Amino acid sequence: MDTNQRGIEAMQKGNFEEAATIFSEAIEANPNNPISYINFGNLLSAVNELDKALKFYEKAIAIDSNAATAYYGAGNVYFNLENFDEAKKMYEKALQNGLDEGDLHFMLGMSLFNLGQNRLALPYFQRSVELNKKDSDARFQYGLCLAQLELIDDAVKQFDAVIQLDEDHADAYYNLGVAFAFKENTDKAIDMLEKALDIQPNHMLAGHALKIMNGQSN
Repeated sequence: MDTNQRGIEAMQKGNFEEAATIFSEAIEANPNNPISYINFGNLLSAVNELDKALKFYEKAIAIDSNAATAYYGAGNVYFNLENFDEAKKMYEKALQNGLDEGDLHFMLGMSLFNLGQNRLALPYFQRSVELNKKDSDARFQYGLCLAQLELIDDAVKQFDAVIQLDEDHADAYYNLGVAFAFKENTDKAIDMLEKALDIQPNHMLAGHALKIMNGQSN
């Protein structure tokens, strides 16, 4: 097992100090290997040392400008710092350099969504779902994005799929309720909102929406 792999295993076990020591040794042994800097950046990100993590990703990129996972790591740092524009740029560079994973497409979609660029976010959420059909978070965000664009029937399909994956997803039921209200299917809307509240009794949005719907149905 090589040094970096030992460090990753230590990190996965939560032995962060041991992992830091191992990654430091890997960098000292081979200072021109970008992987060691990326791994150290991932470790620092995991313990919320975001500014330090970014420096390690930048060092990896300086060594290898095609290091896709370094751009992805940097994108995650910027996203966590709520700098969505820089996050988007980093994720795009990761994509350009050959990283084609569901999580990357999801995070790029989330960055665009947070920037209010829903139409641009949509294909990335769609690709994320295609690459990981069992990712309920990605599917839920895809549904939200479709709903924001008033593609209601398509959104309903995604929220239904979320419930198939996670039957206790209160937010999916709430959004189904809103979607059916939009389609003027009051009975179905009330049913979905009640299910949301059964799962999460303190779901304020569902409770408020249900009061409105019950008022309309009386």
